[in-house]
Amino acid sequence: MTRNETRSLFDDPAEELVAAALDAPLAERMRPRNLDEFVGQADVIGENSLLGTVLRRSGKLSSLILWGPPGTGKTTLARLIAERSGARFVALSAVLAGVREVRAAIDEARKSQRRNARTLLFIDEIHRFNKAQQDALLGAVEVGTITLIGATTENPSFEVNAALLSRCRVLVLQPLTRDDVATIIRRALGERERGLAELHPRLAADLIEKLAGWSEGDARVALSTLEEAALAAAPDADGSRLVTEAALVEALGRARYAYDRQGEDHYNLASALIKSVRNSDASAALYWLARMIEGGADPIFIARRLCILASEDVGLADPQALVQAAAAAQITHLIGLPEALFPLAQATIYLAQAPKSNQVTKAYAAAAADAAATAREPVPLHLRNAVTALMKGVGYGQGYRYIHDDPAAQNEMPCLPERFQGRDYLGRADAETSRANPRDSM
Repeated sequence: MTRNETRSLFDDPAEELVAAALDAPLAERMRPRNLDEFVGQADVIGENSLLGTVLRRSGKLSSLILWGPPGTGKTTLARLIAERSGARFVALSAVLAGVREVRAAIDEARKSQRRNARTLLFIDEIHRFNKAQQDALLGAVEVGTITLIGATTENPSFEVNAALLSRCRVLVLQPLTRDDVATIIRRALGERERGLAELHPRLAADLIEKLAGWSEGDARVALSTLEEAALAAAPDADGSRLVTEAALVEALGRARYAYDRQGEDHYNLASALIKSVRNSDASAALYWLARMIEGGADPIFIARRLCILASEDVGLADPQALVQAAAAAQITHLIGLPEALFPLAQATIYLAQAPKSNQVTKAYAAAAADAAATAREPVPLHLRNAVTALMKGVGYGQGYRYIHDDPAAQNEMPCLPERFQGRDYLGRADAETSRANPRDSM
């Protein structure tokens, strides 16, 4: 069987259980076997939810897109839905599969349909499918040849095309709560057949709570960390293994951040940083800056955003803000991380504490609106350069007054087209500008 070949995970349950028991990581072995074992997501799968009610009563459902962070149960839920509905479960990974594999799965589904058997086609990371690959699913979903369940960590509004999205119901899965993850950890510690009970791990109650918190709602992270730490612990004389906080920290590795440099979280975190700076909240701005840096964001991207903000939101209220941002950007380019975090942090604090003015933004917007409405408005003759004798002969440059020799020209020589003479973009912008200085209240 090739790695992209479609298969039913319920064709040979015994084989699956043996493989899971012998080879699978703890997170895979501990997957819930039925809806009653599923932890969390009460809004999606609970007894009072629409999906939970449908599954417990009829087992029939429409195509779904499951959107949520890693480790929140998307794949498990898809398997349980297939099992509950009695459908044949076929799994594809959008990382490995293409249109050929999709069409093969649909062809098999048609054959099963003729035998009155339904097919649930699960596509993990469906956001990685391009438009052509997603379009290949449309017809089969439309006529019910397959029930599609797509799993994605990315916002389906941007990553799933509108035609396919309109044929599916989107269910949003939330990060598991600390209590949810703690429940899963305790279950793994106590399970003998699938869990770690055979290793006799000893884990203090407070460490279970800490691990649940460190995992940030990702059950897979919690179970993988727990398994690695338990296996690394040396057995005592009585065969038990003491799992320490240091072992858990080492197994967990570097702090995990809900961050994807190409995904929606990248822009959500950048938005939070900019809006915190704009709101003069230096502490919040530093927190979001740290989330981006520690999560692996491109420091040049951060520096560019700070430079834009220095003009857009501080501007003429403190011209030094742009100097600070530009210096931080240049230093970041020269030295890179980790040292660049200091100039980036300094610029962030400075911008957050600086007085705010959107005068530049408003002034340019007003000028741009007039420019767009008069794109063919000729430049006044006196403002044109008379480069040739012909140009001088037709009036180019006539009436121009050199301000260094004629200071009165500033007030007497108009520089706007005739229809806009007297227009004051700065005055119009200034009327809508906030110049509150947060330093005044410090």
